[in-house]
Amino acid sequence: MPTENKIRITAFLVFILTILYITTHSIWIPLFLLIDFAFRGSGYGKWSILGLIAERLVNILKLEQKPIYFPPKQFAAQVGFIFSLTLLVFNLLEINSLIVSGILLICAGLEAFFNFCVGCYVYNAYYHIKNK
Repeated sequence: MPTENKIRITAFLVFILTILYITTHSIWIPLFLLIDFAFRGSGYGKWSILGLIAERLVNILKLEQKPIYFPPKQFAAQVGFIFSLTLLVFNLLEINSLIVSGILLICAGLEAFFNFCVGCYVYNAYYHIKNK
């Protein structure tokens, strides 16, 4: 079950991996993120390596296990999938991906450090407009 601290630690790991990608341009990083976001965005978060690491850290550090409403976070993971796919394609085509990776870095950082989920706000805004 996703909890607030698990999500935030997962976002921190995405933040770190994105920094590594910006500095190394290793194709393996967006590929890994793509697969991990695919699991989390499609409801198979139990297969997410980042999620498993985050869950382990939550348990080791004995952090609060505050449950969260999952659909906005799942939507955010789907957006992360799109960003990772874009990074992968840009890498393969040798297109500068600094803007895309910068946006991913900012979004992951906001979630990790400030508990502010950009994708969640987009999700909520969409459903607010849809249900008017």
